[in-house]
Amino acid sequence: MMNPESAKAARELLAFYVEAGVESLVGEAPADRFADPAEPAAVSVTLPVVGKGGAEGAGPAVAMMAAAPPPFSHSGGGSPRSVPPTGRTIAPLSPEAAVMTAREAARNARTLEELRAILDRFEGCALKSMAKQLVFADGNPQARLMFVGEAPGREEDLAGLPFVGPSGRLLDRMLHAIGLDRTQAYIANIIPWRPPGNRDPSPQETQTCLPFIQRQIELVDPEVLVCLGRPSTAALLGINEGIKRTRGRWFSYQTGTREIRAMPTFHPAFLLRSPLEKRSAWRDFLAIKRALAN
Repeated sequence: MMNPESAKAARELLAFYVEAGVESLVGEAPADRFADPAEPAAVSVTLPVVGKGGAEGAGPAVAMMAAAPPPFSHSGGGSPRSVPPTGRTIAPLSPEAAVMTAREAARNARTLEELRAILDRFEGCALKSMAKQLVFADGNPQARLMFVGEAPGREEDLAGLPFVGPSGRLLDRMLHAIGLDRTQAYIANIIPWRPPGNRDPSPQETQTCLPFIQRQIELVDPEVLVCLGRPSTAALLGINEGIKRTRGRWFSYQTGTREIRAMPTFHPAFLLRSPLEKRSAWRDFLAIKRALAN
């Protein structure tokens, strides 16, 4: 008989398949459509992942090919995040395995420092290999107010901090207008690595990174959670309406142990493109100020 934890994981996996549009199975085992038939069979090995209490334990098996890896190149400043071992390349995790591994790893983080270290070692999201560095968070972890955006941009990727470019400077001015600054707020993103070319993250990338931001919210435990933009609102609150219809309204975000008041509002980057909407954003920030005063 399946234990409750395994049953819950199975239900979450089935829900992920449904959301991804999977309607039927085409085989009993996954097939690598890109594999060269002339290559030797893959050897299954087990990679270590962070276990409870920070110890290393057995993780999901991944395929390692005996063929020599392609030449490794790294553009831009800084050092490459990871280089495949000589003579071996590691096949990427399947989408569902990446999500399940992320959920398991995020649950094991007992502090924000542990969560950051886990993300530094996590290899389940391809964005990591294309970004210069992890963009984890900024501000005060003890703050009563938390902002969550979608993904870092070029300036954030270079600095390793969220919201430091033009949209970040606008966010600072918006905070200042209600008597706050970054020492009184905590700021993060759904995606902790910059998508190449500042493109929108894919649904798979969002689903893979979602457990980490959910755990981050649990550890910060703010009184007010602000979702900056529609993607953040959809990922965290499950609301897919346009941001103009949802902004300024209060919703409930459930951590599993408590309820947090949550409000969607415009992303500062959108306000830079649509300055007339700053009037509505100002009303949202006044409502946030009132909520923090209670």
